Amino acid sequence: MNEKHKTNGTSRREFLQTSAGLAASTLLFGLGGARSLAAPGASVAAGSIPSVTLNNGLRMPRLGFGTMTLKGDPGSVADAIALGYRLIDTAMIYNSEEAVGEGIRQSGIRREELFLTSKLWKTDMGYEQAKKGFQSSLDKLKTDYLDLYLIHRPSGGDWKGSWKAMEEMYHAGRIKAIGMSNATDEQMNELMANSKVKPAVHQIETHAFFQEDRAYDYLKQHGVQMEAWAPLAEGRHGLFTNGTLAAIGKKYGKTNAQVSLRWHYQRGIVAIPRSQQHGHRMENLNIFDFELDGSDIASIATLNLHQTLFPEWS
Repeated sequence: MNEKHKTNGTSRREFLQTSAGLAASTLLFGLGGARSLAAPGASVAAGSIPSVTLNNGLRMPRLGFGTMTLKGDPGSVADAIALGYRLIDTAMIYNSEEAVGEGIRQSGIRREELFLTSKLWKTDMGYEQAKKGFQSSLDKLKTDYLDLYLIHRPSGGDWKGSWKAMEEMYHAGRIKAIGMSNATDEQMNELMANSKVKPAVHQIETHAFFQEDRAYDYLKQHGVQMEAWAPLAEGRHGLFTNGTLAAIGKKYGKTNAQVSLRWHYQRGIVAIPRSQQHGHRMENLNIFDFELDGSDIASIATLNLHQTLFPEWS
């Protein structure tokens, strides 16, 4: 998210809860404060964040770390790993793959302990070009496989040829799961009907103000995991100061961000919030010690605007 972005004159940092709340998050994984706040390179307990089993049997963490705005900042990735994140999401167009690869190296953790996602951009669309784009991502990340590879934005170009190439790389063991991001209903229907390998994940814009209930029902029906980019709406529409979310958070001693991420978690949606702030990365992890009740879920449902907050990506 853009940590500098302000809404209604109040930033997320100004709205953050007391340091005691943050300190509690360091104990979230039962590792003790020293381990959770350890310098990059420290090991963390495997399986700390709950996971979901994808339709091909692969287990995927239900909360991850996004890197869209990080670009050349490997330290943020290493810090996220030290805090307990194991799902790391990047993409060719983010210009962050090299930084992610370096951050993983700095963390000292074994590659096998991470769930690494990247995405094929539309300039690399097509059968042969997709293979080149995939290899370029591997080279920048300094890895020989990806856990998840997505077609980032299948708007124009030969996305079907790209999918065929991805299916081949999946069968060759170079990708553990393949999926889509920002696909239309028509594209998803065509893919479900004609692909040899069923998409495991569909990553789309999803947050309290754009709840995507139709996509949620469709993906659940077809056994495709829904994943939310911008799960905190990047702070747009005043998410970090929203009164409804704040009232819910007050009940549990949680921030608007934590309530929002817990809402995704209880819906079964994988979320990949991003942050350039260490404290926010800690805050985003501290969502597993409370549960939203039915009235909370109903209140959040009223926030749905039924439209994107990112028209520039439409």
